Amino acid sequence: MTMATTQATRQATRQATHQDARQNAPEQAPPAAPFRWRRLVWPTVAVLTAVVVMLPAGLLPAWAVKYPAAWHLPLAAWISDVMKWLMNSASFGLFTVRDLTRALSAVLNIPLTMAKAIFATGVMQGEGSQAVQLFPPIPWFSLVIAATTVSYAIGGLRLALGMALGLAYLAVFGQWTSAMVTFASVLVSSIIGAIGGLLLGLACVRSRTLERLISPLLDVAQTMPVFAYLLPMLILFGFGPVSAMIATIIYAVPPMVRITIVAIRAVPEEIEALGRMTGCTRHQITWKMLVPSAMPALMVGVNQVIMLSLNVVIIASMIGAGGLGWDVLAALRRLDIGGGLEAGLAITVLAILLDRFAQALAFNARRNRRAEHSRRRVRHAVYAALVLAAAGWLAAAHWPTIAPYPEGWRLSTAPFWGDLVSWININFNGPLDAVKTFILLNILAPVKQFMLALPWPWVVAVTALAGYWLGGVRLALTVGLMCAFMAVVGLWPATMITVYLCGVAVMISVLIGVPVGIACAQRPALRTVVEWIIDTLQTLPAFVYLIPIVMLFRVGDFTALIAIVLYAIAPAIRYTTHGVAQVSPHLIEAGVMSGCTRRQILTRIRLPLAVPDMLLGLNQTILLALSMLVITALVGTRDLGQVTYAALAKADVGLGLVAGLSVAFIGMIADRLIAAGSARLKARNGH
Repeated sequence: MTMATTQATRQATRQATHQDARQNAPEQAPPAAPFRWRRLVWPTVAVLTAVVVMLPAGLLPAWAVKYPAAWHLPLAAWISDVMKWLMNSASFGLFTVRDLTRALSAVLNIPLTMAKAIFATGVMQGEGSQAVQLFPPIPWFSLVIAATTVSYAIGGLRLALGMALGLAYLAVFGQWTSAMVTFASVLVSSIIGAIGGLLLGLACVRSRTLERLISPLLDVAQTMPVFAYLLPMLILFGFGPVSAMIATIIYAVPPMVRITIVAIRAVPEEIEALGRMTGCTRHQITWKMLVPSAMPALMVGVNQVIMLSLNVVIIASMIGAGGLGWDVLAALRRLDIGGGLEAGLAITVLAILLDRFAQALAFNARRNRRAEHSRRRVRHAVYAALVLAAAGWLAAAHWPTIAPYPEGWRLSTAPFWGDLVSWININFNGPLDAVKTFILLNILAPVKQFMLALPWPWVVAVTALAGYWLGGVRLALTVGLMCAFMAVVGLWPATMITVYLCGVAVMISVLIGVPVGIACAQRPALRTVVEWIIDTLQTLPAFVYLIPIVMLFRVGDFTALIAIVLYAIAPAIRYTTHGVAQVSPHLIEAGVMSGCTRRQILTRIRLPLAVPDMLLGLNQTILLALSMLVITALVGTRDLGQVTYAALAKADVGLGLVAGLSVAFIGMIADRLIAAGSARLKARNGH
């Protein structure tokens, strides 16, 4: 399972949670009425929207065109004031909130420092330039030996070879030290996030009330930009890797909670009944029966935590995380395409290695059912390799020169990538500039002007109408209030620019992804090639996309559009492929026997039945586009991402959180509406 697949699992579990909540809700979606006038509702809305936009200036009241500043809710100022009060005045009597957060930071810094000492820095005495290394970190060859052998014991020869080649890449291309700093941070973050997510998920299994209360918070945590987390963490816990680690945990823990809930509830009831019959306590039933039975699914959650932790390493480097994330960010700032790509590929390699290792752990029991003598040989080989690795570590302590990978053996592709982009710029600048100008003038500018011209009450009303149409009054109120929030807090223009850029990018992704997905579903060889390409696209850090695109097209909305499409197109392809390919063979056979052509089978059988899966892919595409859109604020967009980034630069906690909430609400509106639409289609198709 790749990181892209784990993202699909993350979205699937969220949809399962939303579906379960809707099933327990007292109000159901209104049934589709047979009246023909219902078919005219949305064409009428479209015509009225065009009319509203084309109305002459001054015909609409000023408050409808621009939300009055006097009506703004000063939520950002309130949040900033609360944060100042927490850090300057709030007290528990014996100690203040600042004392508590700094103490927690010191506690969390202990495992992080230990992990970095083992893998990256060694045991140090002193600080800064006066620091002296008392004992070195584990040398590259010792870690390669140990990791390869353990990988063989857990996942077999294929995993062992992949681990050896991946670690060798990090050493050969000079990324070893930075990769180990990143690995140490991800390791500690993943352990804390997995344990915390497991405990919280188990609590939600026991209490439906807690689950209902915490579900919106999990949605916000998953959809809010990581930029919005950084400043509160920086103020609460201070500048440094601990703040970055806490922000990473907050971002990565929600999928573990959701997967824990789904996995524990999927355990057969007979297992829990057996525990009660044998006199087990609830604690024993949970930890000795339910959790072990759900372990394969829970390990998928652990995998999710690892992958999402790696997703934010670059952003977290802004507040002191260091490692590969800092290397990519520094390369972006100086437009060093070669250095940025090498560091980005190193993150990708590290992600793949951790992903494959977590997969092997999840399925170790069923994959390694060897005979006892075979297991004994493997165990002895692991012990021998670990002893050899330890001996190499001790040798490096006595002869420090053997610890680092030799400089003369290192390779670099950085000059090649830099020369390639320069060659493209020199030879194809004219055609590239023509394409950019055409799309800007004929697509981006008109859509942007249209979105900014929409009166905010009309957008709120149409959003609420869509919610009522798909899910009833409750959904209408939910999405309507979320939409109105952006106007009330004074961020409506930035919201419309966000929706415009995200909407155009998602539309292009769907127009490209759906035909490619259909072709992949019908051609296995093409599917293999495309899967490899989109896996690579999704495992590359989002920042890496910006470096070559900025060098080719400079900053602006067009650059952001390309980066978003490249990052977000994978779900549109993957879910279309899955939906079209999974249609029952019996239905296909019935169509063939009825004399349908291949085109008719595709358009009348496969695609209609695949629409729910394609909607799920659309949902994931929107969420990925929003996450990338926030990052493209670095290349000159003027959307909510830019507001969030500017708030981070100005240390404005309230503005950053409000802008982040607005981005989260856009994602949640799309999530709720698409999930409701998918549920209606499945009900109509009898699923």
